[in-house]
Amino acid sequence: MTRDPADLTAADYLDGAREMAAADRPLLAHLLAEEAAQRTTDPATAAGIRASFPDPTATRTETD
Repeated sequence: MTRDPADLTAADYLDGAREMAAADRPLLAHLLAEEAAQRTTDPATAAGIRASFPDPTATRTETD
């Protein structure tokens, strides 16, 4: 385990995103996936990561 966030890779962030998604924490999953996408050099891969972890606040519906 690294202690310096600068040492984390896109794969590290993507693993964290998967863990947060499995723990039913969609916003954290989205934020970690966004960081993974930003650290990815291939635009198509970055787009795939973003599509896999959409922003939950954009799809949330309000209830009374």
